[in-house]
Amino acid sequence: MKNILNLFLLTFLSIPAIAQKRLGLNSPNGRLQVDVSITDSIRFQLAHDEEIVLNSGAIAMKLGNGKTFGIKSHLKQSKTITVKQEIPAYFYKRNRINDEYAELTLEFKEDYKLIFRLYNEGMAYRFVSTAKQDFIVNEELAAFQFQKDYKAYIPYVKTKEKTIEGQYFNSFENTYTYSSLSKMDKLKLAFSPLVVELDHGKKVCLAEADLQSYPGMFLFNPTGRTALEANFAPYPKSIVQGGHNQLQQIVTARQPYLAKSKAKTKFPWRIAIVSTSDKNLADNDMVYKLAEPSRLKDISWIKPGKVAWEWWNNWGLSKVDFVSGVNTETYKAYIDFAAKNKIEYVILDEGWAVNLKASLFDVVPEINLKELVAYGKTKNVDIILWAGYYAFARDLEEACKHYSQLGIKGFKIDFMDRDDQEMVDFHYRAAETAAKYKLMVDFHGTYKPTGLNRTFPNVINYEAVNGLEQMKWTGPEMDMVTYDVTMPFIRMIAGPVDYTQGAMRNATKSSHRGINDEPMSQGTRCRQLAEYVVFESPLNMLCDSPDNYAKEQECTDFISAIPTVWDRTIVLNGEIGQYITTARQKGNTWYLGALTNWEARKLDLDLSFLGSGDYAAEIYQDGVNANKIASDYKKQRMEIPSDRKLSINMAQGGGFAIKIFKKQTP
Repeated sequence: MKNILNLFLLTFLSIPAIAQKRLGLNSPNGRLQVDVSITDSIRFQLAHDEEIVLNSGAIAMKLGNGKTFGIKSHLKQSKTITVKQEIPAYFYKRNRINDEYAELTLEFKEDYKLIFRLYNEGMAYRFVSTAKQDFIVNEELAAFQFQKDYKAYIPYVKTKEKTIEGQYFNSFENTYTYSSLSKMDKLKLAFSPLVVELDHGKKVCLAEADLQSYPGMFLFNPTGRTALEANFAPYPKSIVQGGHNQLQQIVTARQPYLAKSKAKTKFPWRIAIVSTSDKNLADNDMVYKLAEPSRLKDISWIKPGKVAWEWWNNWGLSKVDFVSGVNTETYKAYIDFAAKNKIEYVILDEGWAVNLKASLFDVVPEINLKELVAYGKTKNVDIILWAGYYAFARDLEEACKHYSQLGIKGFKIDFMDRDDQEMVDFHYRAAETAAKYKLMVDFHGTYKPTGLNRTFPNVINYEAVNGLEQMKWTGPEMDMVTYDVTMPFIRMIAGPVDYTQGAMRNATKSSHRGINDEPMSQGTRCRQLAEYVVFESPLNMLCDSPDNYAKEQECTDFISAIPTVWDRTIVLNGEIGQYITTARQKGNTWYLGALTNWEARKLDLDLSFLGSGDYAAEIYQDGVNANKIASDYKKQRMEIPSDRKLSINMAQGGGFAIKIFKKQTP
């Protein structure tokens, strides 16, 4: 593995304690600058092209021993380095990442460091303890102040709870509220990433990375000013079993502190991404780059791929001689479908374990897991099991060992719905234990990714997205089409999404209805195809029934052939809430996917990234009647013009998907 590291030590200063100190740091391309002010408190100012884009409030941590990080601190020394290297990426949107940044480390006499990093695309900072003793964190101060009353894309916590404490329990999935900062709901938390829209097309995205043994960061605006404050769930004091089918742990009281921290703890990175083009937001690597590198030496056993999934289509089989549902016969039919279409996995979602027992060892009598695993092996199809959080957490080691020996390849773990320190610790234990037994993990009902998928590459996907499942029980009142062209610029900055696309029943804005047994998507058929390219998803579901895919074999063939991890990704164009076009390369083949909002749109594409040679394309685009009949589409094959220019029309709520390949030389 080739790894290029260019490390220059620029300065190393021993600085006596003084009343005030200002230090600066520039990004590698010189366009971003952070100025750090150290007085009784520590604050920073971030500028882009000499324009201030962000000011901080005092950044600090208050500890249980009466000490603080960031308040009346005494600077001991500072060090600045620049790093330019290439790092490997596993099961990601590209296989190599250029990692170039400048770093300023401030070491203080109060047993901590404060580290700032400036990339060309943004800034990050973190606290690091240098103490030799464990300690408690009572509070963290972080506020992000903006120059004007800008508008923001706000993913509020979706809950009926009115108190801040009640909002800590949530599924981290919601659409975006487009609102000025001052008009934000003072009583509501929002989860990150969150994007603020500045002047002249600039945007700032607030996020976090390398969240380990510490609560996740919420954002809110309790003052009505033009600032966002960080908020964190305190450590649980008492917990009871409850929630969905007794599979959750409900916090009934919390401690007066955030975290129990070990000596030498590295706290999460606080990130401010700065973009002058929306398409750059949709193709940003900062969260992955800032995460701890892989702890796994051998990842050869991790196999991303597609999954035939039964829950969304309600085990929807017809023309069979058995009652479809949670039984061995139904899952054999799904295995047959997966084998026919070269789909790697079938998932057994909720229902295979006896309800209300919260045990992964009580399998319903209608299911013979050993028989299903063996049957799948004969068809080259493997099994993944859904697991409720409490059942999985309680018997973590035993469940992983047992089902790994049985031949199961992974777990979809659901209904955590918290990100306090105790729950964040569970995610790392689950990932590590699963890896020990060569099991993949797909986290559902959980907080957004913060880089755990780099640290443990067997964490193959995350939910924390307002996915297609919402279409089973909501109608036009939920605008999924607009969400689909907003989420890639915001939530997907954090990492992959298990959105679960692939609907073959498609509806217009006026015809969509929430129907549990025969659900449909909003928007066109080609939109569903394109989402397999636009949405990053290393373990990718086919949500609809085998019956519907058999009726639409042409689309099924296209979906089943699309890779789920990539060598290279380019976002060609896009505007938040409007449209997006993404190109992804695997080997010698390129796939393009584009989505629009409810506005019909013509996109002009520049395919110069293809380079030299003659190329042909297989194009799936909205049919001429797709504005009325959303399933209408047209497939055509064409040669890519030598000037590499291509224009394609999309219907309302539409999209297109293209496969591009080099023509064979005679």
